[in-house]
Amino acid sequence: MIGMEEIVILEKVYGDRSGFLKLDRKLRSLLGDLDVEWKLSATTKNWVRVSLKGEDEEISANLIREEFGEVPYSLKNVREGETYRGRFIDLGKVGYGIYVDIGIFRPRPKDALLPLYYLKETFGEMPVREMISKFGWVDNLPVEVTVTRMEFGAREVELAFSENQLRRIREWLSDGHDKLFIAGTISENVERALIETGHGRDVKRIEELGLMETLLVLKKGTQAPGIIKEIGPRLKGALIGAIKF
Repeated sequence: MIGMEEIVILEKVYGDRSGFLKLDRKLRSLLGDLDVEWKLSATTKNWVRVSLKGEDEEISANLIREEFGEVPYSLKNVREGETYRGRFIDLGKVGYGIYVDIGIFRPRPKDALLPLYYLKETFGEMPVREMISKFGWVDNLPVEVTVTRMEFGAREVELAFSENQLRRIREWLSDGHDKLFIAGTISENVERALIETGHGRDVKRIEELGLMETLLVLKKGTQAPGIIKEIGPRLKGALIGAIKF
Protein backbone atom coordinates (compact mmCIF):
# COMPACT_ATOMS: atom_id res chain seq x y z
CA MET A 1 0.00 0.00 0.00
CA ILE A 2 1.63 3.23 -1.20
CA GLY A 3 1.87 6.25 1.08
CA MET A 4 1.31 4.21 4.20
CA GLU A 5 2.55 5.47 7.57
CA GLU A 6 3.99 2.79 9.87
CA ILE A 7 4.77 2.99 13.58
CA VAL A 8 6.15 0.29 15.84
CA ILE A 9 4.60 1.11 19.23
CA LEU A 10 5.79 0.27 22.74
CA GLU A 11 3.39 -2.64 23.14
CA LYS A 12 3.80 -6.35 22.46
CA VAL A 13 1.20 -8.95 21.52
CA TYR A 14 2.02 -12.59 22.32
CA GLY A 15 0.55 -15.40 24.39
CA ASP A 16 -3.15 -15.67 23.56
CA ARG A 17 -3.16 -12.80 20.98
CA SER A 18 -6.16 -11.13 22.69
CA GLY A 19 -4.07 -7.95 22.70
CA PHE A 20 -4.78 -7.26 19.02
CA LEU A 21 -8.55 -7.05 19.67
CA LYS A 22 -8.02 -4.83 22.69
CA LEU A 23 -5.62 -2.55 20.81
CA ASP A 24 -8.08 -2.31 17.94
CA ARG A 25 -10.74 -1.08 20.39
CA LYS A 26 -8.32 1.44 21.88
CA LEU A 27 -7.42 2.79 18.44
CA ARG A 28 -11.09 3.09 17.49
CA SER A 29 -11.66 5.18 20.59
CA LEU A 30 -8.46 7.25 20.08
CA LEU A 31 -8.84 7.97 16.37
CA GLY A 32 -12.60 8.47 16.47
CA ASP A 33 -13.88 10.17 13.31
CA LEU A 34 -10.52 10.65 11.60
CA ASP A 35 -10.26 9.57 7.97
CA VAL A 36 -7.83 6.71 8.46
CA GLU A 37 -7.68 2.93 8.23
CA TRP A 38 -5.21 0.85 10.20
CA LYS A 39 -3.80 -2.62 10.20
CA LEU A 40 -2.07 -4.30 13.14
CA SER A 41 0.72 -6.84 12.85
CA ALA A 42 3.50 -8.26 15.00
CA THR A 43 7.06 -7.41 14.07
CA THR A 44 10.41 -8.66 15.39
CA LYS A 45 10.06 -10.04 18.94
CA ASN A 46 6.30 -9.40 19.03
CA TRP A 47 6.37 -5.59 19.05
CA VAL A 48 3.21 -4.23 17.42
CA ARG A 49 3.33 -2.43 14.08
CA VAL A 50 0.47 -0.08 13.26
CA SER A 51 0.12 0.62 9.51
CA LEU A 52 -2.02 3.67 8.69
CA LYS A 53 -3.57 4.82 5.44
CA GLY A 54 -5.90 7.71 4.71
CA GLU A 55 -6.26 11.50 4.61
CA ASP A 56 -5.54 11.79 8.36
CA GLU A 57 -2.73 9.25 8.61
CA GLU A 58 -0.17 11.83 9.80
CA ILE A 59 -2.30 13.25 12.61
CA SER A 60 -3.33 9.67 13.53
CA ALA A 61 0.33 8.61 13.71
CA ASN A 62 1.09 11.52 16.06
CA LEU A 63 -1.85 10.65 18.32
CA ILE A 64 -0.69 7.01 18.46
CA ARG A 65 2.89 8.04 19.30
CA GLU A 66 1.60 10.26 22.09
CA GLU A 67 -0.64 7.53 23.49
CA PHE A 68 1.56 4.43 23.19
CA GLY A 69 5.11 5.63 22.53
CA GLU A 70 7.40 4.36 19.77
CA VAL A 71 10.41 2.03 19.83
CA PRO A 72 13.87 3.54 19.01
CA TYR A 73 14.09 1.07 16.07
CA SER A 74 17.74 1.76 15.27
CA LEU A 75 20.77 1.62 17.55
CA LYS A 76 21.78 5.06 16.33
CA ASN A 77 18.60 6.51 17.89
CA VAL A 78 19.59 5.27 21.37
CA ARG A 79 21.37 7.80 23.61
CA GLU A 80 23.34 7.46 26.83
CA GLY A 81 21.47 9.05 29.73
CA GLU A 82 18.08 8.71 28.01
CA THR A 83 15.21 6.72 29.52
CA TYR A 84 13.34 4.04 27.55
CA ARG A 85 10.48 1.64 28.11
CA GLY A 86 11.31 -1.99 27.44
CA ARG A 87 10.49 -5.59 28.36
CA PHE A 88 12.37 -8.28 30.22
CA ILE A 89 13.46 -10.97 27.78
CA ASP A 90 15.06 -14.43 28.24
CA LEU A 91 14.98 -14.06 32.03
CA GLY A 92 17.31 -16.38 33.89
CA LYS A 93 19.01 -17.64 30.71
CA VAL A 94 22.34 -16.00 31.64
CA GLY A 95 24.06 -15.44 34.97
CA TYR A 96 25.77 -12.12 34.17
CA GLY A 97 22.67 -9.91 34.18
CA ILE A 98 19.18 -9.43 32.82
CA TYR A 99 18.34 -8.56 29.24
CA VAL A 100 15.76 -5.91 28.34
CA ASP A 101 14.31 -5.53 24.85
CA ILE A 102 13.90 -1.78 24.21
CA GLY A 103 13.07 -2.23 20.52
CA ILE A 104 16.39 -2.05 18.68
CA PHE A 105 15.99 -3.74 15.26
CA ARG A 106 18.84 -2.20 13.25
CA PRO A 107 21.54 -2.85 12.18
CA ARG A 108 20.31 -6.11 13.71
CA PRO A 109 18.00 -6.96 16.65
CA LYS A 110 19.80 -6.19 19.91
CA ASP A 111 18.80 -6.49 23.57
CA ALA A 112 20.25 -4.21 26.24
CA LEU A 113 21.70 -5.48 29.54
CA LEU A 114 21.11 -4.74 33.21
CA PRO A 115 24.55 -6.01 34.30
CA LEU A 116 25.07 -8.25 37.32
CA TYR A 117 27.30 -5.75 39.14
CA TYR A 118 24.54 -3.12 38.91
CA LEU A 119 21.83 -5.56 40.08
CA LYS A 120 23.99 -6.60 43.07
CA GLU A 121 24.78 -2.98 43.98
CA THR A 122 21.09 -2.16 43.85
CA PHE A 123 19.43 -5.20 45.40
CA GLY A 124 22.21 -6.98 47.31
CA GLU A 125 24.30 -10.10 46.80
CA MET A 126 22.21 -12.87 45.29
CA PRO A 127 22.28 -14.88 42.07
CA VAL A 128 20.24 -13.49 39.16
CA ARG A 129 17.81 -16.42 39.17
CA GLU A 130 17.09 -15.94 42.87
CA MET A 131 16.42 -12.24 42.27
CA ILE A 132 14.01 -13.03 39.40
CA SER A 133 12.10 -15.52 41.55
CA LYS A 134 12.00 -13.32 44.67
CA PHE A 135 10.83 -10.23 42.76
CA GLY A 136 8.23 -12.10 40.70
CA TRP A 137 9.72 -11.00 37.39
CA VAL A 138 8.52 -12.67 34.19
CA ASP A 139 9.43 -12.31 30.52
CA ASN A 140 7.72 -9.36 28.82
CA LEU A 141 7.15 -7.45 32.07
CA PRO A 142 7.36 -3.74 31.10
CA VAL A 143 10.19 -1.80 32.77
CA GLU A 144 11.56 1.71 32.48
CA VAL A 145 15.34 1.84 32.06
CA THR A 146 18.08 4.42 31.54
CA VAL A 147 21.00 3.80 29.19
CA THR A 148 24.23 4.08 31.22
CA ARG A 149 26.84 2.99 28.68
CA MET A 150 27.06 2.32 24.96
CA GLU A 151 29.78 0.67 22.92
CA PHE A 152 28.99 1.18 19.27
CA GLY A 153 31.78 -1.08 17.99
CA ALA A 154 30.61 -4.04 20.06
CA ARG A 155 27.00 -2.81 19.82
CA GLU A 156 26.64 -3.22 23.57
CA VAL A 157 24.04 -1.24 25.51
CA GLU A 158 24.13 -1.24 29.33
CA LEU A 159 21.22 -0.13 31.48
CA ALA A 160 20.06 0.79 34.95
CA PHE A 161 16.47 0.98 36.15
CA SER A 162 15.09 4.52 36.04
CA GLU A 163 14.53 6.22 39.42
CA ASN A 164 10.80 5.91 38.85
CA GLN A 165 11.06 2.16 38.17
CA LEU A 166 13.31 1.58 41.19
CA ARG A 167 10.81 3.34 43.44
CA ARG A 168 8.02 1.12 42.13
CA ILE A 169 10.04 -2.09 42.59
CA ARG A 170 10.87 -1.10 46.18
CA GLU A 171 7.21 -0.32 46.90
CA TRP A 172 6.17 -3.70 45.51
CA LEU A 173 8.72 -5.41 47.76
CA SER A 174 7.92 -3.56 50.97
CA ASP A 175 4.17 -3.04 51.39
CA GLY A 176 3.40 -6.50 52.81
CA HIS A 177 0.88 -7.47 50.09
CA ASP A 178 1.45 -10.60 47.98
CA LYS A 179 1.41 -9.72 44.28
CA LEU A 180 1.03 -11.47 40.94
CA PHE A 181 2.55 -10.32 37.66
CA ILE A 182 0.62 -11.88 34.76
CA ALA A 183 2.00 -11.59 31.21
CA GLY A 184 0.50 -12.99 28.02
CA THR A 185 -3.20 -12.12 28.28
CA ILE A 186 -5.30 -8.97 28.64
CA SER A 187 -6.51 -7.74 32.04
CA GLU A 188 -10.15 -8.49 31.15
CA ASN A 189 -9.27 -12.21 30.95
CA VAL A 190 -7.53 -12.01 34.34
CA GLU A 191 -10.61 -10.36 35.86
CA ARG A 192 -12.86 -13.05 34.35
CA ALA A 193 -10.67 -15.81 35.83
CA LEU A 194 -10.86 -14.15 39.26
CA ILE A 195 -14.66 -13.86 39.09
CA GLU A 196 -15.14 -17.43 37.82
CA THR A 197 -13.02 -18.84 40.65
CA GLY A 198 -14.60 -16.60 43.29
CA HIS A 199 -11.32 -14.82 44.05
CA GLY A 200 -12.29 -11.30 42.98
CA ARG A 201 -12.79 -10.50 46.68
CA ASP A 202 -9.16 -11.42 47.44
CA VAL A 203 -7.73 -8.69 45.19
CA LYS A 204 -7.03 -5.21 46.53
CA ARG A 205 -6.06 -3.69 43.19
CA ILE A 206 -5.70 -4.59 39.50
CA GLU A 207 -3.24 -2.52 37.50
CA GLU A 208 -2.58 -2.67 33.75
CA LEU A 209 1.19 -2.49 33.25
CA GLY A 210 0.82 -2.95 29.48
CA LEU A 211 -1.59 -4.25 26.88
CA MET A 212 -1.00 -7.87 27.93
CA GLU A 213 0.60 -7.42 31.36
CA THR A 214 -1.33 -7.09 34.59
CA LEU A 215 -0.35 -6.59 38.23
CA LEU A 216 -2.63 -8.00 40.93
CA VAL A 217 -2.12 -6.65 44.44
CA LEU A 218 -3.72 -9.16 46.81
CA LYS A 219 -5.42 -8.30 50.08
CA LYS A 220 -3.42 -8.78 53.27
CA GLY A 221 -3.54 -12.40 54.32
CA THR A 222 -4.25 -13.65 50.78
CA GLN A 223 -1.35 -15.76 49.53
CA ALA A 224 -0.12 -15.71 45.95
CA PRO A 225 0.44 -19.50 45.47
CA GLY A 226 -3.22 -20.25 46.27
CA ILE A 227 -4.49 -17.72 43.73
CA ILE A 228 -2.04 -18.96 41.05
CA LYS A 229 -3.31 -22.52 41.54
CA GLU A 230 -6.91 -21.39 40.99
CA ILE A 231 -6.61 -18.91 38.11
CA GLY A 232 -3.52 -20.34 36.35
CA PRO A 233 -5.39 -23.10 34.47
CA ARG A 234 -7.84 -20.48 33.12
CA LEU A 235 -5.07 -18.29 31.69
CA LYS A 236 -3.50 -20.64 29.16
CA GLY A 237 -0.20 -19.39 27.74
CA ALA A 238 0.21 -16.67 30.38
CA LEU A 239 3.31 -16.41 32.58
CA ILE A 240 2.70 -15.68 36.26
CA GLY A 241 5.32 -14.42 38.72
CA ALA A 242 4.74 -13.72 42.39
CA ILE A 243 6.02 -11.57 45.23
CA LYS A 244 5.35 -13.51 48.44
CA PHE A 245 5.49 -12.19 52.01
